[in-house]
Amino acid sequence: MPNASMKTLIHLAENEVDQQIKLLQRLNSERQQAAIQLDTLHQYRVDYSDRLLQASQTGVTMSNYHNFYRFIGTLDQAITQQNSLLGHLDKKISVQQQHWLAAKQRLNAYQTLQERRDQQALATQARIEQRENDELSAAMHYRLRHAN
Repeated sequence: MPNASMKTLIHLAENEVDQQIKLLQRLNSERQQAAIQLDTLHQYRVDYSDRLLQASQTGVTMSNYHNFYRFIGTLDQAITQQNSLLGHLDKKISVQQQHWLAAKQRLNAYQTLQERRDQQALATQARIEQRENDELSAAMHYRLRHAN
């Protein structure tokens, strides 16, 4: 494979790694936001449970009790949904990490291949230079011997 083709493959692989990282960062950001929302929902639930407890100690009408209870039930549903969303995002993050890792490994393989080719080219060039030096030395030695 010509050197230009390998450089193109490396460039494409670098772009793919960059895209996979961006997707992973976006998913991690979404997960972080979802976790914050879950914490907020938990805090609301604790606050409303405390309010219900306080209201029940000071006296609360049955309709207000049912309103508190329904709202806490709604918060419980929202918490369940948010937990489900977090689980879904965790799975997506895991899959995305695998995609990123595969892209990174592909890039590393191309780079390693290019490094080997570069090393082989340097070794070939060094052998050529050594042969040329040997030939020059032999020619000089021959001239010096036959010049006398």
